[in-house]
Amino acid sequence: MIWLIGCKGMLGTEVGKQLDEKKIPWVGTDKEVDITNPQALEDFVNKNETESYFPSDLPRSERKIKWIINCSAYTNVDKAEEDVELAEKLNAAGPLNIARTARAIGAKLIHISTDYVFNGTSNSPYTEEMHKEPLGVYGKTKAAGEDAIMKEMNTFYIIRTAWLYGYDGRNFVYTMTKVMNSHDTVRVVNDQFGTPTYAPDLANAILTLIAKNDKAKTFFGKNSAPSYGIYHFTDEGTTNWFEFAQEIYKLGRKYGRITQDCNVTPCTTEEYGAKVQRPAYSVLSKAKISKALKIKIPEWQQSLEKYMKNSRFNPL
Repeated sequence: MIWLIGCKGMLGTEVGKQLDEKKIPWVGTDKEVDITNPQALEDFVNKNETESYFPSDLPRSERKIKWIINCSAYTNVDKAEEDVELAEKLNAAGPLNIARTARAIGAKLIHISTDYVFNGTSNSPYTEEMHKEPLGVYGKTKAAGEDAIMKEMNTFYIIRTAWLYGYDGRNFVYTMTKVMNSHDTVRVVNDQFGTPTYAPDLANAILTLIAKNDKAKTFFGKNSAPSYGIYHFTDEGTTNWFEFAQEIYKLGRKYGRITQDCNVTPCTTEEYGAKVQRPAYSVLSKAKISKALKIKIPEWQQSLEKYMKNSRFNPL
């Protein structure tokens, strides 16, 4: 049984969809189970065999929670600077409580983190072992959440991702599509580099990680499961927000998502007047997760096209 926390968010919704497609038993919670309250998590676990959460036809032997996937987070980078207390509760205290719960019930944990734990001064893709030095409240609280998990338990996977977009929830692609349909010109920064991530690609990696772990065997005393620890996952390639927006416009026109001409123009972060400092370079190396899962990660342009032509695309 998998417990999916943050099941109504953009990534959580996608993970739940793929769990259903694979017919994997799972239970999802969102704001109704407060991760900042240890008692709320404990109460949920104590009820995990009741029919209020699980289908009545599910055998009790399959109701034991073996995995927890935490997709919940405070993700508003700008607002976090003013709402420090809530960001700390959701991004640092929450993961600590979840880790303690996972350890208490003998479950393994997958926790989603961010490229914002780095300062963005590297000139090559960040590997999992590189020094963390977050710039703002959002990055600092996410880094604190990682540290809390690593201190609390051993059977965890922390997956850092970046520039995430999906079908359910606000994201850069939806925002650009709406703006390009209502404005003649849009300015987008061209001095922040990273890699977009299609939520279904990340969800697939998460479930592949679980499958590899559950099917692992021991040979000559060595377990074949992916080693616990930190992994990076985005789609492949490097771009900046301006180039990302250009590709959105091109594909939007191709698939009828954008119905008018719009001039996409570059500007610097300083010219744009961003309130919060963001990493200038946050490309993440995927070598570790590609090797561990034996997967080929798609190029970001390929996944973006798949996204924009899908019938689920709905930037309301």
